[in-house]
Amino acid sequence: MLEALVVPFLNVIAKLDIRGGERIPATGPFVLSPNHYSNIDPVIMAWAVWKLGRAPRFLAKASLFKVPVVGFALRRSGQIPVDRAGSGRGNAPIAAANDLVEHEKGVIVYPEGTLTRDPDMWPMRGKTGAVRLALEHGVPLIPAAHWGTQEVLPRYSKKLSVFPRKRIEISFGEPVDLDDLRGQPITQKVLVEGTDRVMAAITALLEELRGETAPAERWNPVAHNQTEYGRLEEREQ
Repeated sequence: MLEALVVPFLNVIAKLDIRGGERIPATGPFVLSPNHYSNIDPVIMAWAVWKLGRAPRFLAKASLFKVPVVGFALRRSGQIPVDRAGSGRGNAPIAAANDLVEHEKGVIVYPEGTLTRDPDMWPMRGKTGAVRLALEHGVPLIPAAHWGTQEVLPRYSKKLSVFPRKRIEISFGEPVDLDDLRGQPITQKVLVEGTDRVMAAITALLEELRGETAPAERWNPVAHNQTEYGRLEEREQ
């Protein structure tokens, strides 16, 4: 039902150029970690995974579940709300993600946690949730990158560009090598090491898509006196 409503519209506004789709397992659980710079990223990435034959699940901001139609679609398609306001249910998203993995589902986890703060939209410093999920359950962690969603919905903008039809490139990488970290106690040091590998893999995929080289140092919002969540004061139009 949802596919019948959403996919035809997406086909009108965008064309996907998918590379490395064979790296998404046909069956079994996995964690997928893409880059993030537009609010439409989850929709586009879910579409790509759906085209590859898997039902996408991802962690989404709880506020999106309150939006008419969008919230209905998110709930019906099994997406997981993440409440950043500290409502006392901070472990609920993790528990839901764990449950999906245990039931052989794939979960999309954005390691940056929000839209990148990097001025040129390169991946910024990552969070450790994706790596923790992969290590605790012994499942593959697949990096991904896309480029072109900013043409459909610019960062921090609410104005969707429908015409002309946009081309969005998506690249799925080989599973991140975490073999030496598996079986170890899951300490902060292990999580940070694994997350650094994930962010490096995502960045390398994005460099290939953009034909550019990313900055040597990954953007750290704290070092630039920025909040890690919410909209920046300087918005792109």
